Amino acid sequence: MTLDAALLQPFIEFGFMRRALVAVVALAMGAAPLGCLLVLRRMSLVGDAMAHALLPGAAVGYLIAGLSLTAMSLGGFVAALVVALGAGAVTRRTGQREDASFAAFYLIALALGVLLISTHGSSVDLIHVLFGSVLAVDDAALVLVAAITSVTLLTLALLYRPLVVESFDAGFLRSVGGPGALSHNVLLVLTVANLVGGFQAMGTLMAVGLMMVPAIAARFWVRDLGPLALLAAVIAMVSGWAGLLLSFHADLPSGPAIVLVAGGFYAVSLLFGRQDGLLRRRAAA
Repeated sequence: MTLDAALLQPFIEFGFMRRALVAVVALAMGAAPLGCLLVLRRMSLVGDAMAHALLPGAAVGYLIAGLSLTAMSLGGFVAALVVALGAGAVTRRTGQREDASFAAFYLIALALGVLLISTHGSSVDLIHVLFGSVLAVDDAALVLVAAITSVTLLTLALLYRPLVVESFDAGFLRSVGGPGALSHNVLLVLTVANLVGGFQAMGTLMAVGLMMVPAIAARFWVRDLGPLALLAAVIAMVSGWAGLLLSFHADLPSGPAIVLVAGGFYAVSLLFGRQDGLLRRRAAA
């Protein structure tokens, strides 16, 4: 088999590979720019916390309606919003750091979700919810992902300026009467929505990887938000394409393969990136 055939034939020959690629590209377009905003706000672990927080809601949806896209997505969305709003309320009323509040809430939510699925389902059900299967994405899941990505890009375009200003100087935005609280809450809602779309394909534990790892890798190359978001989206798309090929040819789980390819981009960026890459810093020392 030639190299061109190995790179293209799986997507030409198999419908499930084409659907998986479309899902990953759509997720990359919406999730990666959000990951950049979270990185700039030093909220990288908040995305991870909310991804874990989906689990109890998805578990309840699964227990009620089985592997229903609507039930699991709605349950996961509500659960993650409850965690986000609850952690925010604790931070405002007690003075506890936001990352500590999110850590407490997401660990409780993760334990509750695992308990619900383990006691009312099977180990296979638990693995499906935790890790997903992008190769099993159906048309309904594609429509959901495409809708979430469209809403995300439109909202980011409408609120681009306040989101950028709050990322760099939230105090200034509040002092001039800007929609700081609104933009922050909208960012959280969009993050939750993209994680809901992602967990159907990649599971709750892998969905956040496509959101955060490309954004963190891109940060080693560019600083301006526009190019940063574009580069992060490209890295996420290429990671999805290469990860799907790796999973197909090496018979590996697709979600972890995609995130590991993104991890490879991170490792290269860490070494060679022109913005604080290790080799660049050593040369400048």
